[in-house]
Amino acid sequence: MFKKRDKNEVRKIRHERVRVKVSGTPETPRLCVFRSLKHIYAQLIDDTKGVTLVSASTLDPAVRGQIAEVDKKGAAKLVGKTIGERAMQAGFKSVVFDRGGYVYTGRVQAVAEGAREAGLEF
Repeated sequence: MFKKRDKNEVRKIRHERVRVKVSGTPETPRLCVFRSLKHIYAQLIDDTKGVTLVSASTLDPAVRGQIAEVDKKGAAKLVGKTIGERAMQAGFKSVVFDRGGYVYTGRVQAVAEGAREAGLEF
């Protein structure tokens, strides 16, 4: 009998397939997004060294104070703006977007839009 795969397992397979083509360098790091049920996380990663350069999430004190009055999609946009501002301060202007195997809609898209508003280029 056919057993249906778990949604997260399918996402991980999709993420591995995308990661073959998407890689971050010191000049253009990878903007990786992880989405849980309550929170959203974003980080800039240099894959040549395996180092996280900049990170932001809804758990950060800078973002946490602002998300009380917005929904999850608005919080994701705030995380995108925050990581965009931090990336610009660190000297990064362009990044490679890694949606983490998620469909590019909703909160994942909001993170990308927020980062673009902060000045990052994809």
